[in-house]
Amino acid sequence: MAEPASTLVALATFNEIENLPTLVDAIHAELPEAHVLVVDDNSPDGTGTWCAEFTQQHTWFFHLPRAGKLGLGTALAAALQFAVEKKYTQVITLDADWSHPPSSLPALVAAAASADVVIGSRYCPGGGIEGWPLRRKIASRTINMLARTMIGLPLSDCSGNYRLYRTELLAQLQWENLHASGYAYLEEILWHLQQLEANFAEVPIVFSERRAGQSKINLGEMLGAAKTLTRLTLRRLRGNQLL
Repeated sequence: MAEPASTLVALATFNEIENLPTLVDAIHAELPEAHVLVVDDNSPDGTGTWCAEFTQQHTWFFHLPRAGKLGLGTALAAALQFAVEKKYTQVITLDADWSHPPSSLPALVAAAASADVVIGSRYCPGGGIEGWPLRRKIASRTINMLARTMIGLPLSDCSGNYRLYRTELLAQLQWENLHASGYAYLEEILWHLQQLEANFAEVPIVFSERRAGQSKINLGEMLGAAKTLTRLTLRRLRGNQLL
């Protein structure tokens, strides 16, 4: 382990070799004191091989390889638990495809001075989306509306992965009660953090369609999000009792 750092930046990857090297460099340029962790799901395109080699060359970079494609939710859980176990003060997650601008990293860190969880929001004033077709914009808006109305999340953007979490709060989570393995994990963890009375903040970001490679979002992920929101709604109505 390298010298202690207060901030960990975590990326979950599957087939991101076209994006990852330049993105890691950009992250390090924005937050040179931070450490970077890549959780890779055994990418067949060489992402894992690149990570293993880069780890040997840079003390601020870490690689957590996994046996196969196990889903974004479980990859994020592994990254967040890594941050807690290694005693980082805060952990930032963002997509590994350049959709989330590294230039916004300092703004998330600054906002964390008065918040437990900071969201890089596409939908708060100043935020936006570039390169999405209308149907995807409608789907995203719908999921966020449902997250606000069904489970009471007080945020404009509940489904984005550009976030900063304080590990002191993450350490209080009962991880076994988080069940979503895919993108629905993004709404689920916010709900659990809300139950811990987290202080939330949002900073505007402009989300851009990935530079290279294929999107991992599909109909199954959208249905999974709807299922998770329904389960959490029922739990909310039952007074936070486990289902």
